Amino acid sequence: MNVPTLAEMTAKGESPEIVFWVGCAGSFDDRAKRVTKAFVKILQAVGTKFAVLGPEETCTGDPARRAGNEFLFQMQAMSNITVLNGYQVKKIVTTCPHCFNTLKNEYPELGGTYEVIHHTTFINELIREGKIKMTGTSGFQGRKITYHDSCYLGRANNIYEAPREVLEALDADLVEMKRCKTNGLCCGAGGAQMFKEPEKGNKDINIERAEEAINTGASTIAVACPFCMTMMSDGVKNKEKEGQIVVRDLAELIVERQGL
Repeated sequence: MNVPTLAEMTAKGESPEIVFWVGCAGSFDDRAKRVTKAFVKILQAVGTKFAVLGPEETCTGDPARRAGNEFLFQMQAMSNITVLNGYQVKKIVTTCPHCFNTLKNEYPELGGTYEVIHHTTFINELIREGKIKMTGTSGFQGRKITYHDSCYLGRANNIYEAPREVLEALDADLVEMKRCKTNGLCCGAGGAQMFKEPEKGNKDINIERAEEAINTGASTIAVACPFCMTMMSDGVKNKEKEGQIVVRDLAELIVERQGL
């Protein structure tokens, strides 16, 4: 897709407007890679000058810290901060709320202070500035979409409206789940739970959340997090609704709307 690395851009004496932090999921998980590509298509379509770290990017350390391995977290964080500060990075955009929260709120105490933006906020700004124009018929009219709030976007960082404004701009019919915004229900993957089997209980939390989404009557579940994407997709599969309900990241919906 002709995406430059920060090293390549620096070698030419250039600097990007933003650094796109891809994240572990966006780099290695097959489903999340499609979200990465969708966001790159948006950046290229609007002419944003951006770069990625490529092989110089390592995990932010979020899962290590959530799982209690503070030493590993600080090793990961310091490695990334050294690279970012070496390039004098100022502005970072990421499609992962876990990366977003860690880079924004936890790196400053270790000497890494940057302007960090989640891609839903960034896309919403592009729409507001008229760089993404919603023209012509969309195919989204009458399409019911429900939005699942990521814990690290919502309760952790109070970002509720930007994703919803993006969905409203699509001309879709936004239907809310019973538990949403400040009362939203976790998908079950945060806090490093993504990487372990759940404790015994009556029902997996992602099944509970998927049922709430299905009960809205929506044909699309919109998410803005690779962890949520996995958990909600698994919940839909558990209910054998794959043929009726799709789970999509907001970037993918914008790409579909714009025909990119």
